[in-house]
Amino acid sequence: MALLLSRLGAFSARHRWAVVLVWLAVLVGGGVGAATLAGTTSSTFSIPGQESTTALRLIEQDFGAGGDGATARVVVQSPDGTPLTGGENAAAVQGLVTELGGLPGVVSASDPLDPAAPAVNADQTTAYSTVTYDAPVGGVTVAEQDALVAAVDDVRGSSGLTVEIGGDALNETPSVAGVGELAGVVVALLVLALTYGTLVTAGMNLLTAVVGVGIGVLGITIATGFLDLSSTTSALAGMLGLAVGIDYGLFIVSRFRQELRRGSDVGTAVSTAVGTAGSAVVTAGLTVVIALVGLAVVGIPFLTQMGIAAAATIVVAVLVALTLVPAVLGLLGRRTLPRKERAVRGVTHHAAARRGFLAGWVTTVTRHRVLSLLLAVVALGAVAVPFFSMRTTLVQTQPEDSTQARAEQLLADGFGEGFNGPLTVLFQGDGAAEAATAASGPIADLADVTAVAPAIPNADDSAALLTVIPASGPTSQATEQLVADLRGQLADLDGVDAYVTGSTAVSVDVSESLDAALPVYLVLVVGLALVLLVLVFRSLLVPLVGVLGFLLTIGASLGATVAVFQWGWLSDLLGIPSTGPLISLTPILVIGILFGLAMDYQIFLVSRMHEAHSHGASAMEAIRTGFRQAAPVVVAAALIMFAVFAGFFTGDEATIKSIAFALASGILFDAFVVRMVLVPAALALLGERAWWLPRWLRWLPRLDVEGAALEHGTPARTTEDPVPVG
Repeated sequence: MALLLSRLGAFSARHRWAVVLVWLAVLVGGGVGAATLAGTTSSTFSIPGQESTTALRLIEQDFGAGGDGATARVVVQSPDGTPLTGGENAAAVQGLVTELGGLPGVVSASDPLDPAAPAVNADQTTAYSTVTYDAPVGGVTVAEQDALVAAVDDVRGSSGLTVEIGGDALNETPSVAGVGELAGVVVALLVLALTYGTLVTAGMNLLTAVVGVGIGVLGITIATGFLDLSSTTSALAGMLGLAVGIDYGLFIVSRFRQELRRGSDVGTAVSTAVGTAGSAVVTAGLTVVIALVGLAVVGIPFLTQMGIAAAATIVVAVLVALTLVPAVLGLLGRRTLPRKERAVRGVTHHAAARRGFLAGWVTTVTRHRVLSLLLAVVALGAVAVPFFSMRTTLVQTQPEDSTQARAEQLLADGFGEGFNGPLTVLFQGDGAAEAATAASGPIADLADVTAVAPAIPNADDSAALLTVIPASGPTSQATEQLVADLRGQLADLDGVDAYVTGSTAVSVDVSESLDAALPVYLVLVVGLALVLLVLVFRSLLVPLVGVLGFLLTIGASLGATVAVFQWGWLSDLLGIPSTGPLISLTPILVIGILFGLAMDYQIFLVSRMHEAHSHGASAMEAIRTGFRQAAPVVVAAALIMFAVFAGFFTGDEATIKSIAFALASGILFDAFVVRMVLVPAALALLGERAWWLPRWLRWLPRLDVEGAALEHGTPARTTEDPVPVG
């Protein structure tokens, strides 16, 4: 692989302008395709085959309900306690309904004071109008949202009534390039500039990564015109693609500069860098792709789509690092070095590396290896404690200062906490209406049930609906238990099939499916990556140390996320708008993404140790030598990833916010505790045994990540003259 990649790097440098133009053409083509073929995205999650999802489909068949249009629930409350059903209040409500019905994009607006279908609480102080749009969820335009907000503001100001807007019509598609994300990119650029000592090289590294992530995100945008993709897919792929794109470029550029300092010409330096660091990039990228594509084993279509889309973006990032980066390096040549080093050849900086902070760090860690190992394990274990109380849900908690949150609170005060998460029971079969009526009494006697609405039969009396209002809110454990109690009570009905659905039931089904799939996913993905690492390092214990360290990273990352987002620790300081259970997608996505990134660091760090050991260094000296060579780049890469993820954390999308926090904290734990302390301490403790491979496994193929084949063959070179120093 090293020889093949070195030739690819030499080819890219030799035909640098052609390679650059091809990538620019792909980027422009992606932009044109996204502008003309893009469709809408979905912000709802469900799993085909689950009871709640099946019930929704059957309700649509039997009742003609369940359209895809976005809805807004406009809640009105009388602040002074006067009834909304009479006098000026009633006139104001009627005027609001009329205005809502005439807004752009609105199909209908229900009248809460209609005697045939009232939507007023018992005290007649709170009412709501359901506004239905012709656009799907996430498809309501900004202009239509602004018109809705303006209409509500007008009524609020003229009538003195309290009016707020709930529902999904105000949902926005997560932005891939908000202020926070741009700030993260700026921080990444500063880290690169400090690492390289030249802004030109830093800008080149960042620009090539942006090209890769741009192509990936544009490709996903094009796919929305043909597939029903989640609204978080582009943001997730953009966040991950940008981080790894910068890091993969960093690894190759750093090795290229190292070869230049050793006296190599530009062509040889490019081919050697791509053959060595490029091999590690391919292996690291493969682990990330395995982790993301492995999400398919969970059996949830939207999660599979997110994983494949993000994996495709990673593949683009790897291809950019292997072709576009060497092409640009061929253009810049020795200008990638700081100005004072461009005319100096044969400087390796080994002496400086031996005296630096990181050299002292690894010496201390390996000398006090038992203490270092214990401290790392205990620290990460302590942070992981909250993980064991983690709860998940699909019901997103709205920011406390938003109109959606205020609308939910008005409804909870007027109708009860459970009104925001009603449960729907579908009865199917002969005598469905009678069965529903007979079941309403026992259902009302269940714990946490506030009310049961009269049964609603369909036209031919083959099905009936029963609405159950819980006493607790939609994200409470009591409501989740009520779903299980309902299903248990309705399991033995004779001649009639009963299904429990509603947003809370869908959330319970998705969470249970994800929880059941997690062990299978971990075993499959970790097992495949373990095999890959065994092939890379020709060792059993080194991959095992890396994987066990990753498990501590996951525990600490999710533990910190639970403490902040669920328990509310430091939530005010970090600007968390609301606390509650984590979004159901967070744990499995964080595990998949962090596993790939953690293995990146393991490969880049330990491959240099393995290289030194293969060249005859003792086990201890190999650890220290490899650490001195790779740690500066790994530290820079971790800081860049942290900056990118932290930038996405500043956004408003709840799903992306929790995932970004978990990834940012996980990067810190993995890079600076696991890879910088636990791994060198554990390898020092194992000594020569760390590189042991059983005799019965020595038939395994050898993956040449360190580029040993380049020592026996002549690295490919460009045939053109090097770029002038100036």
